[in-house]
Amino acid sequence: MLKKGTPFQWTTTTHEAFSLLKQALTEAPVLAIPDFHQPFILETDASDIGLGAVLMQDGHPLAFLSKPLCPKNQALYTYEKECMAILMAVEKWRPYLQHKEFITKTDHKSLLY
Repeated sequence: MLKKGTPFQWTTTTHEAFSLLKQALTEAPVLAIPDFHQPFILETDASDIGLGAVLMQDGHPLAFLSKPLCPKNQALYTYEKECMAILMAVEKWRPYLQHKEFITKTDHKSLLY
């Protein structure tokens, strides 16, 4: 941690970290093509203002989905928003998910059971 008034030292480690960050921010993630022989992974999350989901396989994203929440839905409990994110994603990607079991990942503990 730098103290106030201490000059910043630009090192090779700092340069490498900055280069990796710049590369990650300027390159779009490459979407993979679905393989129906492998399991699908559905990662979802919700915040105070929106819902989001990623359909993945073998660690690679296949599709992204996000939706803002209206003021009425913003007032819901967190577990209700998290559940809405799962339902939204399953409805959107039903053609991919309906053929066999899939994995759902969420960060909300009450929905794990």
